[in-house]
Amino acid sequence: MLGNVGPLEIALVLIVALIVFGPKRLPELGHGLGRGMREFKETVTGEKKDDIEDKPELTDAQATTATAKAPAEPEVVSVDRG
Repeated sequence: MLGNVGPLEIALVLIVALIVFGPKRLPELGHGLGRGMREFKETVTGEKKDDIEDKPELTDAQATTATAKAPAEPEVVSVDRG
């Protein structure tokens, strides 16, 4: 009974959500829902994005070089409008 969700039912739910919450709050709710689902998945699997083992390990020399480099400051240009 609950497994038969078609495009008409999804559209109806989205229209009701749009009417209830409004167009400004709907993206915020979607973002919060996605974040909650991501945290739930990380909790269930016991794996975080930071724990992925595909990342290469930095050596001590690379780590000090990476932290020693300062980001370049943007150039400030003044415009004369007169």
